[in-house]
Amino acid sequence: MSRTSVALEDEEEKQRCPAGANPPNFTHDTPHSLPERLSLEPSVSAMETSPSPSSNGINLLSLPWEIVTQIASHLPAQCVMNVLPRVCQTLGKLGEDRLAWQLRAQKLSGPAASFPVGPKEDFDWSKACLELEQMIGCWTGHEIQAARQEEAAGGVNSENLVEMQLDVDLNGAVGAGEENVQVQSQNASDSPHLIESSSSSSPLEHIILPSGHIADVNCVLLLGGEKAMCVSGSRDRNVNLWDLREGPRGKLMHTLAGRGTISTHRGWVWCLASSGPLLVSGSFDSTLRLWDLEAGGAERGLIQCKAAVLCLSCERDMVLAGSHDQKLSIFDTRAADPLVKSLRLHSDAVLCLASDDQYILSGSKDQTVALFDRRAEKLLQKVKLRSYLLSLSYSGREVWAGDNRGLVHTFSMHNSSLTPISQFNIHRSLVTGVHYSPGALYTCSSDRTIKVHLPCAPPKTLCTLHHQAGVNGLSVEGGTLAIASGDMNVEVWRPRV
Repeated sequence: MSRTSVALEDEEEKQRCPAGANPPNFTHDTPHSLPERLSLEPSVSAMETSPSPSSNGINLLSLPWEIVTQIASHLPAQCVMNVLPRVCQTLGKLGEDRLAWQLRAQKLSGPAASFPVGPKEDFDWSKACLELEQMIGCWTGHEIQAARQEEAAGGVNSENLVEMQLDVDLNGAVGAGEENVQVQSQNASDSPHLIESSSSSSPLEHIILPSGHIADVNCVLLLGGEKAMCVSGSRDRNVNLWDLREGPRGKLMHTLAGRGTISTHRGWVWCLASSGPLLVSGSFDSTLRLWDLEAGGAERGLIQCKAAVLCLSCERDMVLAGSHDQKLSIFDTRAADPLVKSLRLHSDAVLCLASDDQYILSGSKDQTVALFDRRAEKLLQKVKLRSYLLSLSYSGREVWAGDNRGLVHTFSMHNSSLTPISQFNIHRSLVTGVHYSPGALYTCSSDRTIKVHLPCAPPKTLCTLHHQAGVNGLSVEGGTLAIASGDMNVEVWRPRV
């Protein structure tokens, strides 16, 4: 080593060590060993559980609880529910503050709205707030983006198209369902109006499933984990099973067919229901067909009814069917003789129903709504309306229903009693589909619109989707929306991955 290099190293050593201080004694065997006075044990402050440690000992939990609650009110509901409990037990208690959730819901729904519409007892406020925020984030302004995409694609004006009128005279419809199917000429592939939404700026992806039906699609149902499958029933007498995970627009897996039959049913397929691996389809041919989804849609059985099946509900192995002969029938799919009970709660066709393990709600063309107690096996109440209901959705203690005049009705379920609350003029024609959950409301109509709302009074409409044909039904699962339309198509809106 040169003298110059040695002199430079000596000068650097002096600068690192102040005068009078001895330099650390590093041995040649361990050139990078630490001084013995440096402790490798974690400090007490480092071991303390604190979501916001700081050098002066002040953290988030040292603030007054009112301020912590106020800070949490600005966080997304998803964060309060799922993230904060993982930070520490104390912050996890923020998700248990019922009043905080109520204030959040009031802010989201607006000061002029009443929320919830039904009873507040046992209302799931945290779930409601989570859904409200998801709805606002996904659907606000979506119709503007859809309109711009349609205009860019050269879409046609839906006002110039002939409106498809649903046949509400069920006596005539039953006969029509058993005769030759009238095939419409327009399809998704022929119409520039229905172009796949590909705007990456939208939180929702809009797809039109490939052509699979040759007549109006009457009903649709989302199935499977992660909304992996979709089932559609049509006036072409077929039930199609779709895989939404395949390709950019989904894939038709197959058309369900029974033994010795070409089509799924011998009449119009009018309704669908499912529970676990069990799928049930109801038809104007007066039959229920049972399908096993775990076996790829293999036929599981057939139940012969006495009239056209117009609505379905499914609870585990029990199937409830409303029919044209004014009856509501309960079937056990495990039994050799599946009919458990046949109820005559109405004086006209049963058009819609909803159920859980305790109650059955049914709407009829006789302009009544019936509440039946399954445990006590008795009719609790019948409510008379000025119109008849076509669609029902029931969650918690709140019921939403759509009628033949474009009105959406709300009812309260409390102490085994059904109480009408109010009605809202939302559509101009038949309300063919309603889906309600604590923080979301979807409606569709033969007036060629699908509307997305916050379920307050009055409903706060976030988005109106205009369609070129009447919309015959909808299904919602986990933020994914599917519709059945009169132009032979199934359309899906789902969150982008």
